[in-house]
Amino acid sequence: MTTPATSQTPAVPARSRRIRPLIHLGALAQLAALGIVGTALFTVLITFLSLGVSLLVAAGIGLLFLVAFVYLLWATGWLEYERVDGLYGYGLPPLRARRSGVPGFGGWLRTLWQQFIDGPMWRGVASAAISTVLGLVVLPAVAWLVGSVVLLFAPLTGADTARIPATGIDVGGEWALPVGILGIIVSAALLLGIALLHAVLTRAILVPSREALLAEQARTAGVQRAGAVRASEVERTRIERDLHDGVQPRLVSVGMTLGLAQQKIDSDPVAAKALIDEAHTSTKAAITELRQLARGIHASVLDDRGLDAALSALAARSHVPVHLDVRVDGRCSATAEAAVYFAIAESLTNAAKHSRATDCRVVVRRRDDGTLWARVEDNGVGSARVLPGGGLDGITNRILAAGGTARLDSPAGGPTSLEVSVPCAS
Repeated sequence: MTTPATSQTPAVPARSRRIRPLIHLGALAQLAALGIVGTALFTVLITFLSLGVSLLVAAGIGLLFLVAFVYLLWATGWLEYERVDGLYGYGLPPLRARRSGVPGFGGWLRTLWQQFIDGPMWRGVASAAISTVLGLVVLPAVAWLVGSVVLLFAPLTGADTARIPATGIDVGGEWALPVGILGIIVSAALLLGIALLHAVLTRAILVPSREALLAEQARTAGVQRAGAVRASEVERTRIERDLHDGVQPRLVSVGMTLGLAQQKIDSDPVAAKALIDEAHTSTKAAITELRQLARGIHASVLDDRGLDAALSALAARSHVPVHLDVRVDGRCSATAEAAVYFAIAESLTNAAKHSRATDCRVVVRRRDDGTLWARVEDNGVGSARVLPGGGLDGITNRILAAGGTARLDSPAGGPTSLEVSVPCAS
């Protein structure tokens, strides 16, 4: 589940264009470092892959190397995205780790495979590999430039001959000055060409094309629409179930009780009064259930006073003690706040009904990347699963419809934790 992509290809900010020479110098410095560090990194990657494949048949020992290989690949791609975006300011989205959403060991293996075939990760690795190769060219080019500068001062030493940098060729002292100038021009041009090539290649590899952005935007819109439709179906089913199993039988009982009271009101006024009192009590209980049902459809306090106040009221009504920690500056969109609120409400309901929890903790934050993040954890028995038509299915689809992500972790024996993240502007 991903947030909607922007509609235009990211562009280099104006401030970056004004300090372009400094950006090229920074790129060359990074490439020089990558020429050393990147070579060691890719050597480790190749070693892990070779050991993993060769030792896979040896009691599965190679699997550990293959797992390390995948995670190291992801770290390499993530670092490359961060490096390039910090250098050029392309506005690249951060590389996210893939999650299958399936619990257990099988889910972890599926997550590992999805991470291995993740296209953005491989683009980051490819960019890092190309940058490493360019760095291996930058190092001798810098040495050539420095040697050419030193060659300019050869006539001052009074030596009869001088050696051309990086060639091992000696020239007469009278040729040292022109050869040094030529070396500076050529090596500087080579370094500038490498810096320009690096900018072009990283942009081509890491910055999505307009067509790719539009395709991703269309895919995301389709996924969100499907989530919204599914969430509305689950919500409708829940409302119908609550009305059919709760309020409707109670109102039928009220009607029957009042009918009995009507029959006894002349012959046995005391019994009729008792029946009326019973019907009155049942009516108040039905009104309470209707209020709770309406609150489950729309929380008016959420619109009036915000997420913090709405969650405080929710925690106060919870049958399980709730430790609430909300730190949200300002307001997010109504869609985002409603998605997070109802996800937390459903989680607390599940904790009270199914997990036999005695304590819950709710943490809500507004992160620097503009997302509203929440985590609900209880100390119950665990083993919660997302079942079609169930409450957790409704949470997942509601969060998906808002452009966010949801992750459930509920091993047998507990604890159960649910993390949701929704863009504030959704």
